[in-house]
Amino acid sequence: MRALGLLLMLSLAGCMSVSDMAGSARHHLSDAGLLDHSKTSRTSAWRLQPDSFILIAQGHFVPPGHAYPRPNVIAEETYERFVEYFPLVRRAPEPLGLEEALNQGRELGAHYVLYTRFAAADDRIGNVREWDDERRLSRLGIDSGVVQLMLIEIATGYLVDTATIRSRGGLLSLYDAKPEALLGPPLREYAQRLLGVSR
Repeated sequence: MRALGLLLMLSLAGCMSVSDMAGSARHHLSDAGLLDHSKTSRTSAWRLQPDSFILIAQGHFVPPGHAYPRPNVIAEETYERFVEYFPLVRRAPEPLGLEEALNQGRELGAHYVLYTRFAAADDRIGNVREWDDERRLSRLGIDSGVVQLMLIEIATGYLVDTATIRSRGGLLSLYDAKPEALLGPPLREYAQRLLGVSR
């Protein structure tokens, strides 16, 4: 029986590369809720040139739910992921209204504004300090968040794309986590999609 199992594993390994097996394992563990998971939905398949000048800004909106993220955290996280793919990207230093962001983009000579906001965030109890603050069993659990993005062409005011990222943590990464910590991988994936880079 062991020999049959070993033969089956070797035959499967011959069909898949190590990176494919790792990616498949990560996908299944995310679906099972053990690892962080995110889903991005877009309204457009629009692609940008690598030399596109993008201003990243975040709105003033404070998300409903039990979370108090730093005021400009989405813009900061987005900038860190986008700068790998778009060398001309810039970030507004503080939250801005939409018109303020468009005006700042015009002043800088940017082609696009990527306007972001937390639509919802739930920072569950994930460490001893948070437990001491809340002491409610109903607040134990996995963090989640919803982020909305609007890509606007500055010259025309045309809404090129909108995207919604829904993220939730995993059981293996819930300790001392924050909803904003879930944003890195889906924001990198969104930058790749805008550029047309395959993952």
